[in-house]
Amino acid sequence: MATESTSPLEERLHERLEKVLFSQEEIRDRVIQMGEAITREYSGEPLTVVMILQGGALFMADLIREIQLPLKADSVSVESYEGTESSGTVTFLQNRMPNLDGRHVILLDDILDTGRTLAAIRQKFEKECNPLSVKIAVLLSKKVDRAEFVEADYIGFEVGNEFVVGYGLDFNGEYRNLPLIGVLKPEYIR
Repeated sequence: MATESTSPLEERLHERLEKVLFSQEEIRDRVIQMGEAITREYSGEPLTVVMILQGGALFMADLIREIQLPLKADSVSVESYEGTESSGTVTFLQNRMPNLDGRHVILLDDILDTGRTLAAIRQKFEKECNPLSVKIAVLLSKKVDRAEFVEADYIGFEVGNEFVVGYGLDFNGEYRNLPLIGVLKPEYIR
């Protein structure tokens, strides 16, 4: 039975989680803080937030509501994972890049781990889209050695080298709808 602090979904899936890292309330509070910081930094500037599909969807929806500025929102779709591992290559899945000409850009992703995806997208934006600047916002930053040197400008939380799910993060397309972030038990990673 669900308690006041857990949803029915969390109760059903709790047996699949080794542990909960961040509750819905902790995530909400941190996203509010990130939105306030972005609002201060970009006041009066042309801003576009570009989400990397699909993992960043929940994060973006919550974050842009906390940015108290006019802004444009867009997305890019890339493929870089096979199961739980980075494939080592980043493939762009659309023909059109966002119109970023003369705008400050915040590239938003659910997690920074190897750095390959964010590095490839930032490089493509800078080379082809003529932005004023490109900064990176991530919900999670893994404390791991990166294949590409990338630092996020806005970080929700730092995590260890664990396989995390929830709040947009998935395993084979599942668990994105969890309102929290947790570590998936090894037996559920197949």
